Amino acid sequence: MQKIGVIIPAYNEALSIKKVINKIPSLADEILVINNGSTDETQIKAISAGATVLNEPRKGYGHACLCGINYFNNLTKPPEIIVFLDGDYSDYPEDLNEIIKPILEDQIDFVVGSRVKSKRERGSMTPQQIFGNELASVLIRILYGGKFSDLGPFRAIKLEVLNKLEMQDKTYGWTVEMQLKILGNKFSYCEVPVRYKKRIGKSKVSGTLVGTVMASIKILGWIFKYYFKNGK
Repeated sequence: MQKIGVIIPAYNEALSIKKVINKIPSLADEILVINNGSTDETQIKAISAGATVLNEPRKGYGHACLCGINYFNNLTKPPEIIVFLDGDYSDYPEDLNEIIKPILEDQIDFVVGSRVKSKRERGSMTPQQIFGNELASVLIRILYGGKFSDLGPFRAIKLEVLNKLEMQDKTYGWTVEMQLKILGNKFSYCEVPVRYKKRIGKSKVSGTLVGTVMASIKILGWIFKYYFKNGK
């Protein structure tokens, strides 16, 4: 069985982080919570639930993810598979089994959990999230020939593949950067339909006008920048 490491970026998720950790299947070898400048008890709650906690004071989803990757790369025996999920309990951590199955059984390099309408709770995604995901997916299909339907945060990837992507984004563009580079480097990928529910607490991105606008600009920026950079 391949070793599995889980990375959970978390900013002020004290109300939800224990629920997330406790629902992660036991096949995960290590659960790593990146405390991204929280001012509440996120760190205390995560430690009490049995997770390894690292502090990354530089705000940004990408900063937190890069911190986690660096940690796993420096282990004597790094995990072969890395799983990313959010700390707000909007994902169903139990679906990790389905997320990693294509990697374990079919040697797929990268798997995205797609928050399909039939499996997500009503109101769990804002109208701007739904529109943004659809727009990004259409642009990726037109410009890159990609077959993604979502930029969902719940995803799994082989660590050796992740390292070859040389991820750079420090904030909102992390997920789309990963998907674009998977396509650009011709790694194998697939989507797995996953359940999705209303998060605990208010979203730091889609829950605010500034966050929504900034995320949209960053995502669209990555799509067009990477396209022209690679001479498409």
